[in-house]
Amino acid sequence: MKAMKQNQTNRKPIVWNSIILLFSVLGLIACIAVLFPQIRQMIFDYLARRVVYKKTSINQVWDEVFLKFAIVGIIFILFFDYCTLSNSGKSFIQKLKQGINDCLREIDFRSFLKPSFILLGVYLLGILTIIRANYAYIDDVWREAAGFRQWFIWSRYVSEVLSIFIHGDTRLTDISPMPQLLAAVFLTASSVILVYVLTRKITVVRLLACIPLGLSPYFLECLSYKFDAPYMALSVLASVFPFLFIARKKIFLFISIISLLIMCMTYQAASGIYLMIVVILCFHDWNSRRTTVKEIYAFGGIALFAFCFAMLFFKFVLMKPTEDDFYALTALLPAPQIISGALNNIKDYVALINHDFGIIWKTGIIIVLLFFIAKSVRCSAQRKILSFFISILAIAVSFILSYGLYILLAKPLYAPRAMFGFGVFLAILCIYVVTDYKKLAVAFVFALNWCFFIFAFSYGNALAEQARYANFRISIILHDISVLYPDANKDIQFMQFDNSVDLPPSIKNIAKNNPVIERLVPNRLSKGFLDYFHSTTDNIALYINDGAFNLNQKFINLDSLNLPVVLDSYYHTVKGDRNHVLIVLKH
Repeated sequence: MKAMKQNQTNRKPIVWNSIILLFSVLGLIACIAVLFPQIRQMIFDYLARRVVYKKTSINQVWDEVFLKFAIVGIIFILFFDYCTLSNSGKSFIQKLKQGINDCLREIDFRSFLKPSFILLGVYLLGILTIIRANYAYIDDVWREAAGFRQWFIWSRYVSEVLSIFIHGDTRLTDISPMPQLLAAVFLTASSVILVYVLTRKITVVRLLACIPLGLSPYFLECLSYKFDAPYMALSVLASVFPFLFIARKKIFLFISIISLLIMCMTYQAASGIYLMIVVILCFHDWNSRRTTVKEIYAFGGIALFAFCFAMLFFKFVLMKPTEDDFYALTALLPAPQIISGALNNIKDYVALINHDFGIIWKTGIIIVLLFFIAKSVRCSAQRKILSFFISILAIAVSFILSYGLYILLAKPLYAPRAMFGFGVFLAILCIYVVTDYKKLAVAFVFALNWCFFIFAFSYGNALAEQARYANFRISIILHDISVLYPDANKDIQFMQFDNSVDLPPSIKNIAKNNPVIERLVPNRLSKGFLDYFHSTTDNIALYINDGAFNLNQKFINLDSLNLPVVLDSYYHTVKGDRNHVLIVLKH
């Protein structure tokens, strides 16, 4: 009997190895097949028929993407087989698991629970009005209507895959506020890890100092997306997670590479967070002489190597270059222009922050910066004058890194969601300032964070007000069109909006002291957004033929047709004939 059990036990690894080997062979055959251009064309034809419903020729960008995927697949299968089938690979995995467990056992996670729930409550309260507004934010519009994911266009493959599990389907549907609640959980985890990494102790005060990480005006735009929010928050978590393993260099290196690749495949705007933390940790270790200069160089070198390796692997193996320049480009600045171009990007970045933030916010930030420098000098184990200049250098380098790799792009994105690294930068400074320092410093930090917290309520209410006003105006338009054209489906072939309507008075009031609100709230009554939003949500025939929102169809500017006026009201003028309608907005 014992012999039979022993035989069964010995046979289990053989069976598992056989299954792994079988699937590996099938996977290698599939990946090797994709290396051939004819196979790639067949795959592209199939996907094209499923997405755009027509056969088309594969272009160079997609040809390179499929080729890269095949190469990555081969590398992954070979590495997986090495780790599961060879003795040395099994030993590597065992040591890795042991090291990770040792690192995690050193952390008292129970002490995290109460402060974490408090911070989670703060984040959930901060996004309450955003959730209540139920606002379809930019890309949410067509994702709600069409159910497409298409994050792969921007090489966000992790977002692409995770969305299937979160939505429980390959076709997206509106499941809000679930994604935003999940984003709040990710932000809480990120904040807890950041505080622990920087101070090695979790307290409510230090966690509350971390509020700009999740409730800065820039990250509020990320939280506005019903579909994208959790993946944007996950990019922050992926950037801070590796520092839990900082005590073991090899594990830290391995986890850093994996986490940074996850960050790149969720939201690349977080690309500067990892290096920001490295800079502050190195500065703190040097300033307090907690470790030797040699150890600081060793840690910085490992972190820099992990970052560079991950970024290069992503760029040359995983990234799909963007073809359109209407949004942003993935192309780097040319080598001769990299310094001047980066300086121009920094200049634009600073100018936008200066424009977006009101005088109270800017004053609070300056005071926090001064406290950071004062604390660095006062608590320094180095020469005071040297500590003064190095602290300023640490602030400057961290600020530049807050914009991430966008600073090196030929055409970077300056939307608020692309600048949320600035909020993480503020969070790091605030945590440093409130840790074992004067109560006055804590008071100023909390005052600044209170401003951000309160602004989150104003922002969510502004979204609701914009939606209400836009629906009011479009309802009047639809009523007038239905009266003028009772059988619009047969009569109207093409409809176009002209002019834009300004934001409602309540939002303009917020903008007097906090101008960023004008960049955060999409104006649904602007010329471009009217066509985009209402053609998708209200079934208005804005384009030729079936009225679908299709940018590939030819656009005709109805202004050039000199159409007669058929209605002139307080809010708009309608010009048109039997087949064309031009709506000119007023006020």
